[in-house]
Amino acid sequence: MTKPSHDLIIVGGGPAGLTLALALVKAVPGIAIAVLDRRAFSAPKDYRASAIAAGVRRVFEEVGIWEQVAPTAEPVRQMKITDSGTGDIARPLFLRFDGEVAPGEPFAHLVPNTSVAAALLDALAGRVEFLAPVEVTGYSATAALGRISLADGRLLSAPLVVASDGANSALRTMAGIGTFGHAYGQAGIVTTIAHELAHEGTAYEHFRPSGPFASLPLPGRRSSLVWTETLETAAAVKAMQPAEIARRIEAVMGSSLGAVRLEEEGVQTFPLRLQLARSFVAPRLALIGDAAHVVHPIAGQGLNLGLKDVAALAEVMVEAMRLGLDHGSADQLARYQRWRRLDTALMAMVTDGMNRLFSNDIAVLRALRDVGLGMVDRLGPVKDFLIGHAAGIERGGPRLLRGLPI
Repeated sequence: MTKPSHDLIIVGGGPAGLTLALALVKAVPGIAIAVLDRRAFSAPKDYRASAIAAGVRRVFEEVGIWEQVAPTAEPVRQMKITDSGTGDIARPLFLRFDGEVAPGEPFAHLVPNTSVAAALLDALAGRVEFLAPVEVTGYSATAALGRISLADGRLLSAPLVVASDGANSALRTMAGIGTFGHAYGQAGIVTTIAHELAHEGTAYEHFRPSGPFASLPLPGRRSSLVWTETLETAAAVKAMQPAEIARRIEAVMGSSLGAVRLEEEGVQTFPLRLQLARSFVAPRLALIGDAAHVVHPIAGQGLNLGLKDVAALAEVMVEAMRLGLDHGSADQLARYQRWRRLDTALMAMVTDGMNRLFSNDIAVLRALRDVGLGMVDRLGPVKDFLIGHAAGIERGGPRLLRGLPI
């Protein structure tokens, strides 16, 4: 049998792929991992910040990067949700989430994406083989190995290959895995603002007919914005000068944070869609992160879903390797898929349903949803359940999400 070039090949150097690599080098001494990307490995220019759920923060603690990330993170101590229609001046508060998942442990932190990328790259330096920029031109699988062909003629092989190469995953396509879903006709507008008033650790989500508008707390008097608009409006906003964008933001936010200004040169925009892979696995291949699933950012769960994939796949792989089993076999891949597919499908349904329910200005629907929000606000056990699920803390879930080593 041909000797593999590596124990694991990860295609895609985003947070999910890098976190998987780091979890494995810590758990399996001497493991040979290659991480490939079509771009050079460096912290990208990215205006986005991610809401890191408590369970995912525990993953970062276990792999050893949270200490580096924490100074740039801001705990989310409460969330306030409002609903407004076109032309509404007042925005009644319908739902408020407070509290912690454990004493002294907020249910989420806001972390700039660049901080996470930089910490992961620092931690992996000298511990894995980075190959970038490279172009993957082919994927095939034998009974024992997955094989990656590169444009420069090199051929790499491993018992398991992981596709972490994003929503438009070339590796997923090469493996013959289709997707289903739909475009939302919306774009996410993201930037960072400085503001006059203190946010006090509060995240605001304003539901508007064009989509949700969220301001998420960062250290100091700063917040990350995730603003959903139609594609046409998003393009118009992107073309505006920073001062005009700031005025638009103030008009949406009202007086909650006072006067604002952009910290960035402008905004970045991203088209939004729902997309699920028809399978999370193929022979000798596992999909993680956006290669497996893309959901609406309305609940801030995109990165968290990807890192839940990481926690599950890392545990499956480590247990197999310690028992001397084939960590890329069909049995191990099936176990990973069973662990992740239902949770991902449920989150996709929830976010899709929420976007359909709230991204409209139909009076009857507004009345029904506002009554529903008010009822949830008065039901403490329901709110606690929702917070716990969003925080990614599940009894029987992967060990890393529970703050346990694998």
